[in-house]
Amino acid sequence: MTSSRQTALITGAGNGIGRAIAIAMAENDRNVVCADIDLSAAETTAATIRQLGVEATALKVDVGETSEISNMIQDIERQFGRLDILVNNAGVTRAADIMELTEADWDKIHRVNAKGVFFCLQTAAKQMIEQGDGGRIINIASIAGRGFSGTSNAAYSASKGAVISLTKTAAQQLAKHDITVNSICPGVTTTEIVEGLVKTRAEARGISVEAMVKEMTDNIPLKRANEPEDIAAMAIFLASSGARNITGQSYNVDGGLVTS
Repeated sequence: MTSSRQTALITGAGNGIGRAIAIAMAENDRNVVCADIDLSAAETTAATIRQLGVEATALKVDVGETSEISNMIQDIERQFGRLDILVNNAGVTRAADIMELTEADWDKIHRVNAKGVFFCLQTAAKQMIEQGDGGRIINIASIAGRGFSGTSNAAYSASKGAVISLTKTAAQQLAKHDITVNSICPGVTTTEIVEGLVKTRAEARGISVEAMVKEMTDNIPLKRANEPEDIAAMAIFLASSGARNITGQSYNVDGGLVTS
């Protein structure tokens, strides 16, 4: 099946930031592929998108498995005929002090957050190059990769730092194919993952979740956490014609928490 619309692939589209970006892409008249390790969640997002009058499909994908990434891109080419936009959003973490992290933690986090991002980028770029008319790659990093002290753990920070660095190098090497590569660095965002981290930290400190949320919010200069839609808005801009000459950049969306 082919379509005159652009096709956007969102990994981790089942909930949180990924779901918000997937819906925003549909609202901007793009067909959407919702990839997630949780197929049920991906299907829920895709069903919501179809109600907006565009095509959407859900795929069960573990981005830590390169064979599944390859199959995903092949499925997209067969169904939609092309891939125009990749949003590398899938990620994992857990709350842990640096001295608590294990080798298993490191491997699990980097398998998805670094390895998965790279091979999704590489495989999507191959498809875009074959099409011959450019493309947009948007990596979801984090202000943790810029040294934010409130990060969930050091392994997560390292993985997101890798995404920021990868964004720069990939942008340089894919520019000749008119493929732009940028990243978004969210700050505190109201997602299920962050809610879980907040609960864990509140329990560790013996305070209520409400008190923990207030403390985190008070530390944000604009005094409000992100909604997933705040990240989606930046992704829509980076995928738009207005961003055609922007590449290799990483943008903080964090209410002023990190200013570099």
